[in-house]
Amino acid sequence: MTTTDASTIGIAHDQVVEHPDTIEMQTLGFWLYLMSDLIIFATLFATFAVLGRSYAGGPTGKELFELPYVLAETLLLLFSSFTYGLVMLAVHNGMKKRVLTGLAVTFLLGLGFVLMEINEFHSLIAHGHGPDVSAFLSSYFTLVGTHGTHVAFGLIWMAVMIGQVAVKGLTSPVQSRLMRLSMFWHFLDIVWIGIFSIVYLMGVM
Repeated sequence: MTTTDASTIGIAHDQVVEHPDTIEMQTLGFWLYLMSDLIIFATLFATFAVLGRSYAGGPTGKELFELPYVLAETLLLLFSSFTYGLVMLAVHNGMKKRVLTGLAVTFLLGLGFVLMEINEFHSLIAHGHGPDVSAFLSSYFTLVGTHGTHVAFGLIWMAVMIGQVAVKGLTSPVQSRLMRLSMFWHFLDIVWIGIFSIVYLMGVM
């Protein structure tokens, strides 16, 4: 047995520090993914801009949207972005318990956002205002629903990361994944600000 082989016995795979080039490549790849996601959302925003006034005799945004309710959704997501920022500060300082607490709080805030959005969709459909009523509602459900789906996937990712931090600690691979999740979560926050401004605020004017 060589010295190298002996030194690696008993070392868990996830305790091995990733090579800096590997982390850089993963980060670059994730940036490319975010850019492709940005193109998707830009297309959906453009579609809504074209179809957002095509009511086909159905209700308008002014008749459907409840700004206080949507504002509450917005505050949940904005605050979750803030708490995730605190998570990354804790990661930088190697504070595992604070990372877990911050991730749990962020998860609950994000879950609250998703549940409120599901309730909003359910209420609209229950009152006969589904995506098949008009081009306006079709583009609305597609844009907002796509964002909500992304948030839901982000929550699944976050739950996985809570498990990884609890079991593996703040190893280099785990920190790298937390950083990419941070990029994804803040990206969704920015997209929602656009949705709130263009779809909801402009919709009630």
